[in-house]
Amino acid sequence: MDILELSILRHATLREALAQLDRTAQGVILLNDESGRFERTITDGDLRRLMLQGASLDDQLADLAYAESVTLAPGFTRRQALEKMQKHGINQVPVIDASGRAVDLVLRAEIDEQILLSTPHMGSAELDFVGEAFRTNWIAPLGPNVDAFEHELADAVGAGHAVALSSGTAAIHIALILLGVGHGDTVLCSSLTFAASVNPIVYQGAEPVLIDSEPDSWNMSPVALERALAAAARANRLPKAVIIVSLYGQSADMDPLLELCDHYGVPVVEDAAESLGATYKNKSSGTFGKLGIYSFNGNKIITTSGGGMLVTEDKALADRARFLATQARDPAPHYEHSVIGYNYRMSNILAGVGRGQLSVLGERVAARRAVFDLYKSELSDLGWLEWMPEPEWSHSTHWLSVCTIAKDSTHIRSSDVIAALAADLIEARPVWKPMHLQPVFSSCDYYEHGNASVSDGLFERGICLPSGSNMTEGQVLRVVERLRAYSAA
Repeated sequence: MDILELSILRHATLREALAQLDRTAQGVILLNDESGRFERTITDGDLRRLMLQGASLDDQLADLAYAESVTLAPGFTRRQALEKMQKHGINQVPVIDASGRAVDLVLRAEIDEQILLSTPHMGSAELDFVGEAFRTNWIAPLGPNVDAFEHELADAVGAGHAVALSSGTAAIHIALILLGVGHGDTVLCSSLTFAASVNPIVYQGAEPVLIDSEPDSWNMSPVALERALAAAARANRLPKAVIIVSLYGQSADMDPLLELCDHYGVPVVEDAAESLGATYKNKSSGTFGKLGIYSFNGNKIITTSGGGMLVTEDKALADRARFLATQARDPAPHYEHSVIGYNYRMSNILAGVGRGQLSVLGERVAARRAVFDLYKSELSDLGWLEWMPEPEWSHSTHWLSVCTIAKDSTHIRSSDVIAALAADLIEARPVWKPMHLQPVFSSCDYYEHGNASVSDGLFERGICLPSGSNMTEGQVLRVVERLRAYSAA
């Protein structure tokens, strides 16, 4: 609304002021002096108090007392505005420029929306499957939705078998057990990842060896992997497995990595927790290793609230995974256990959510790619921003839209950009802090891509922007606007 429509002068009557309050419907009008300088705000409560003091509807506002109003200066952040509103119990604040004139009216209803990093995007099919579970009383773990979700996901990614589990972390843990990882063994793993990729190695009493990223995909470096495997061979201590992580919706460069692992006879676990729906040379991410892992955590491209999936071409491994994940109960009329098992199976209700989500996976991928493309096109002229590369062999989901501060933009820090976005109620985060920099894994061996760590630089300069498939164009453009404002400051 034009600020002039919200403004009124002292020679106006109470009747005119009430009519203006009613017409503008903002809960407040702005009292200006004859020169146009702001004096104070007026609410219907102010007018009622005047009338209780004896004023009539035809009296002028001249008798309205001067009062100091809560105001903002241009350049305010949403957080600053909301903090003022909260402190003073108000829902509107005028913006006053250096000359004392009102230039805007900030409304709580228009600025209190947060833009989060990656929120669940639910549809209608999920309720149908969950409702069926309730109607048939399949509430306990396992059931028809679990079986169907496994078959449907295996079909969707082109895997032979799938096992629905309670989390992606559980799936990695089971995968390492299936490969015989135990105390005293080593397992090679991408360093630029979330801790859940590495923690299961330690669960098994094994030692992580961390591998740097390469700059073309940000995923595991074949150069660093070759160094690590060659060193392990010289020490006569080859790893029991290599965990290759595919970050932010983009597959690793699998061919050279698999060639190295095949050469040394080391099996691959592909951690595709973040890359369901992505492809490498037209084949689904997560289906290249002996075992593959997906996550359905609440922030992933599709979600079951919490859950994961293990995929493999080996039926015997899939059967063994189900056995171990269901407390390793032996086939007997009583409860018989010969090995240690785990309570890692997905519930039938959550599998129903997963079935509904899986049915729109293609739409979710397209939506996230559109968010990334809009950021990239709208911010193409900002020389200090660079975008996560997408090699020609990759079809990324852009689960998260990730950028970095250009190396030569030494005056800009990613932490400052993230703070500027947060001040406008926009959630952004740093790129994963590499595992070799984490206190808990700082003693682990680490192999760099070259003379300097690629992972370290990406962590130092990287920013994950809001990327949800349910973001509106307006929300994306609000992020763009705030980045532009930061750039201009």
